[in-house]
Amino acid sequence: MITCVVEYVIDPAKIEAFEQFGRRWMELVQRHGGVHHGYFLPGEGASDKAMALFSFDSLSAYEQYRKLFGVDPDFIAADRIRDESGCVLRYDRTFMRPMLPDQD
Repeated sequence: MITCVVEYVIDPAKIEAFEQFGRRWMELVQRHGGVHHGYFLPGEGASDKAMALFSFDSLSAYEQYRKLFGVDPDFIAADRIRDESGCVLRYDRTFMRPMLPDQD
């Protein structure tokens, strides 16, 4: 399993647009074979930080999903929310492998 951790710097004045953007991507990850672990939005402290985590069975499964970026109309529409609203100022993507309680 590979988990993608996306750290965002967002515009706090555009949190509703970011939530709409996040809901669309959660749906797309699930539809295309991944497991979305959710978006984590500002609560207390810094109000411009957000995070998303989602997993695929393998890096190759993730790469199949990535092939749809810029091609699939639903992916384009989801990115349009981000681009037109300006809710995301910057993001950074890291791939990690989870170590879970029942693993040796």
